[in-house]
Amino acid sequence: QVQLVESGGGLVQAGDSLRLSCAASGRIFSNYNMGWFRQAQGKEREFVSLISKSGGARSYIDSMKGRFTISRDNAKNTVYLQMNNLSPEDTAVYYCAAKKYYSDIYSAAQYEYWGQGTQVIVSS
Repeated sequence: QVQLVESGGGLVQAGDSLRLSCAASGRIFSNYNMGWFRQAQGKEREFVSLISKSGGARSYIDSMKGRFTISRDNAKNTVYLQMNNLSPEDTAVYYCAAKKYYSDIYSAAQYEYWGQGTQVIVSS
């Protein structure tokens, strides 16, 4: 089992930045690729980003490239999502997730472990 706990969400204004964190415990953190998804009210959960076990590979959904940056610190068992120039369209619950293989990265069903989510609200 891997337990994931997100933090760092909150209420910000358009153009602001936030850094989300996801702390992992349980099995060996560096054995998992770590991802971020988000779910806006009334919408399906969507892929945001994924980082490989060593941090050497990163993937982003196209609409977030250049604004969002994923990183990880395996010594701290933590993955981060730096979000810049936020807009109201980024308002959602952001979830951290873990998967063993760097494949089928866009499908939430392919991730084995999930955190409880952290709310991000961006006001205009």
